[in-house]
Amino acid sequence: MPARSLYFTGPESVTVEEEPIPDPDDQQLLVRTERSFISSGTELLIYRGEAPADVEADETIDALDGTLSYPLQYGYAAVGEVVAAGTAVADEWIGRRVFAFHPHESHFLATPEEVVPVDLSPDRAVLTANAEAAVSFVMDGQPKVGERAAVLGQGVVGLLTTAFLSSFPLGRLTTVDHYEHRRSVSRRLGADESLPTDAALAERVDGAHADGADLSFEVSGNPSALDDAIQATGYAGRIIVASWYGTKPVELDLGGRFHRSHLRIQSSQVSRIDPDHAGRWDKDRRLALVHDLLCDIDPDALITDEFPIERAGEAYAELDSSPETTLGVVLTYE
Repeated sequence: MPARSLYFTGPESVTVEEEPIPDPDDQQLLVRTERSFISSGTELLIYRGEAPADVEADETIDALDGTLSYPLQYGYAAVGEVVAAGTAVADEWIGRRVFAFHPHESHFLATPEEVVPVDLSPDRAVLTANAEAAVSFVMDGQPKVGERAAVLGQGVVGLLTTAFLSSFPLGRLTTVDHYEHRRSVSRRLGADESLPTDAALAERVDGAHADGADLSFEVSGNPSALDDAIQATGYAGRIIVASWYGTKPVELDLGGRFHRSHLRIQSSQVSRIDPDHAGRWDKDRRLALVHDLLCDIDPDALITDEFPIERAGEAYAELDSSPETTLGVVLTYE
């Protein structure tokens, strides 16, 4: 069977093209993909046509060179088995399961430095990129003993953020999401309470947290949720903006309590280590931590659907149209 590669060709349009299976050069591995995970953040923006076309896909990942203009390959969570290697690569790589920040395709080439050996199940390992993002957000938030934390948005990354925060000795951990299924999973993963998104959000969080949260994470991808986070965070609190809104505009109400609130609003993105941590942390150390944390995560709580890559169009349509029941979507490869 030839290799199969997924391409975004326009808004709400993906194709799967057949290509010859590539041969590794002296320094490369050939990986046969077992599973890859669809990002419900950046990938849905690309699928919907809401990603700025002139933005670099990811300048820190060689497999994602170029911009977000159509047509393009995208994706950054692939798990597979090394099935061949170049003459300059140690034979011990053959047969190893690896994770790679790589687009969706059945076979791909990478150097040993571009993959991460894993001894996790494929369903755990395929969550590596999302879990690394969640770890990065929590590190940037720097939660303190007894603090009241809130996480707005309980998609897969938001749920992983909740799960990791639940291991801290917080005073209270509140999550917010529009969909009951996600709120239920949130409580299962360690939230003390999970609230629906509504106009009374600030008052409800205030009621639970006295004068509001000490630390809030906006992980929903919804521009209006940032304003909710501002309203729900108490005096001198901190807000970590983990969402990327693409081309969607953000409107904030900064004329009321915000003016005197002394809130700290910080962007957080996983591609680079925050300068506060870069002296002692690098990507390898962070990924090692992610591996350990994933050992305690039940992937069945996060992965709700799987599709063979040949039905990728259905997978994106399902993820886009049914957020009330669909969380994590995996593409499979025979």
